[in-house]
Amino acid sequence: MMNFLPDLHEGHAPITLQHLFRDAIDSFYDWKSDEPEPSVMHEGTLIPISTVFEAMRECTDIVPKSVMEMVAQRLTKPWDGDGPLDVMTFSTAARIMSVLIRKRRLQEGEAQAVFVETARLTPPSLH
Repeated sequence: MMNFLPDLHEGHAPITLQHLFRDAIDSFYDWKSDEPEPSVMHEGTLIPISTVFEAMRECTDIVPKSVMEMVAQRLTKPWDGDGPLDVMTFSTAARIMSVLIRKRRLQEGEAQAVFVETARLTPPSLH
């Protein structure tokens, strides 16, 4: 797949990519069960949110506090950054969101596998 997203420049993302990242997080939180992975619009092209997160894996910019809070609320342990202000980089946020997507896919895949297994073990009805 061609990458339609702007490149990082020495670890820094253009503001358009940072805004797209925020949109991707919003789309993740709106993602309903049994729906395909959401996409966000960039310059007339739909981009899967996992692609946006992947594009930001090496970004050293600090996320705004509102974005950090959106990401941190999904963690099983409280966020504790190592900086003096508990900062989170886009790289860290992107990696967390990528894990959350994989976790979601596994959970949905397991639910389908359990359904298939249960259906297979159900004795046939006698009519």
